[in-house]
Amino acid sequence: MESCLTKESVPEKIMGVENIEKQVRQLKAAVPFAVCGAGQQLEVRGRRVRGRLYPWGVVEVENPDHCDFIKLRTMLITHMQDLQEVTQEVHYENYRSERLARNGQIPKRHTSNESGLSESDTGLTNGSNEDSTERERALREKEAELRRMQEMLEQMQRQMQLQAAANSTSA
Repeated sequence: MESCLTKESVPEKIMGVENIEKQVRQLKAAVPFAVCGAGQQLEVRGRRVRGRLYPWGVVEVENPDHCDFIKLRTMLITHMQDLQEVTQEVHYENYRSERLARNGQIPKRHTSNESGLSESDTGLTNGSNEDSTERERALREKEAELRRMQEMLEQMQRQMQLQAAANSTSA
């Protein structure tokens, strides 16, 4: 099987741990993020900038001293996987556990009215224990499949990091 990872797809320099720690410190210092937006091009000190004009001055949207959008975007991009995992493993699991403890049923993600289908069209009914145990079994299977996929993703990420480290030492 041929690897999808090529020499061209690996960045020339992998960001070191020191750079990551520095970036995380900068992002933490910027919280809460101050973000503003503007669609206007303004003339400020002889140059054109995207900004917003106020009585006290101009806020330059693309200036990191005026707006934290670049920092917010960097944080979201670099930590997207972490945010997804925390949402799935912590927030959704807490919600699910609370609902199970409250009434003993697994919450549905969408009601049949939201999708425009009646319960008979979707094949879901609230009455029988067989339907409920079948749904629980299907949910457990899907959760197991999701865990397997997450493990595969983590393994692929580790392999890519090892290959990148090997390529950077051999270069």
